Parts: sequence; structure tokens; C-alpha cells
Amino acid sequence: MPGTFIAFEGGEGAGKSSRCRALARRLRATGHEVILTHEPGDTAVGRRIRAMLLDAGAAEPSARGEALLYAADRAEHVAAVVRPALDRGAVVVTDRYVDSSIAYQGVGRGLGAEAVAELSRFATGGLLPDLTVVLDVPPGVGRGRLTGPADRLEAEPAEFHARVRQAFLDQAARAPDRYVVVDATLPIEHVDAAIIDAVKELGLS
Repeated sequence: MPGTFIAFEGGEGAGKSSRCRALARRLRATGHEVILTHEPGDTAVGRRIRAMLLDAGAAEPSARGEALLYAADRAEHVAAVVRPALDRGAVVVTDRYVDSSIAYQGVGRGLGAEAVAELSRFATGGLLPDLTVVLDVPPGVGRGRLTGPADRLEAEPAEFHARVRQAFLDQAARAPDRYVVVDATLPIEHVDAAIIDAVKELGLS
């Protein structure tokens, strides 16, 4: 595709949303069309799915139901937002993508990383990011940064979040040419510098 696809991944409180916004601002300032998006919930269908997935007071889906709901959201996200933007040459920056399902449902929930990866391949038609930035932070540190009431995933115990963190690191280790792992406990300027260096490798400035 003529566009460039960048995903940000990581555990709770890693700073994905703020670093996505910072990168989008920088790229727009240099003349790029940037679509800043997120999962779950950045389509009309997705917003309804997000409420079912994350509202702590809602009826909780089973682990397999949760994985299928995330896949449904992702299918809509790719069809309605990501692919059209890439087709016209835009840079797409997403807060969460396939790796989150593999980490949270595949490993965290114990459904199996490969089973969830296959489900996401079907949902996306095999679309993978050109670059995945994993913002790595110990779960205790990340969760300590959160404000407001916890959603269903944020409220999971420390052992769950430790499994999720390791799953992100394992995925990055298996495809180092497509991932960069950034220590998200460092000062923001160091985190952003590492992200910018990785993005420059894609030919973006």
C-alpha cells in the first residue's frame, strides 16, 4: 500500500495515547497526512462493541467472546478507517492493534497466542503494521499512572498484567525488523527520540 502503518502497543499506563498524539503532531508538521486512530471503538460499530468490552458494570463476555468482539471491532476498524487511509497514501497511527489481542486474550486469558493471531489475520485480511512501537513499563508502574475508575482489563490482577507485558516483549523479539521496544519509564524526551529514530527508518521525517 502507498501509505505507512504504525501501531503503538503496551500495557496499561504505558503512555500509548500521548505518544501517538505526539508522533501525529510531528508528522503533520512535516507535511504528512496522518490518521490518528485507536482500538477498540473508532468506528460506529466499534463504539458499541467497546461498551460491551470495557464497561465494568456491563455483563461480562466469556474469554472467547471477548476475543471475538475485539476481532469484530478490528475488522470494522481496518475496513472503515485503516485501509482507506493507507490506500490514499496517508500515515496511519493506531493506539493498539493485533498485538494487544494476542497479549491480552491469547496470553493473558490463556486462549493461545496463535489461535488469537489467526483470528486477527482473518479480521484484518492479514494487514500488519510497517512498524510496531512497544512502550514497555512494569505493570506496577504503569497501573500507578492511571487515574479514574478502572475498566475491566485494567482491573485484572498483577499476574495477568505481567503475562501481558511478557507477551508484548516476546512478539517483538520474534520480529525485530518490524518492532521497536522503548523503555517507557524514561523521560518523555528520550521516549520520543527513540520513536522518531524508528520512524525515520521507514523514510518518514
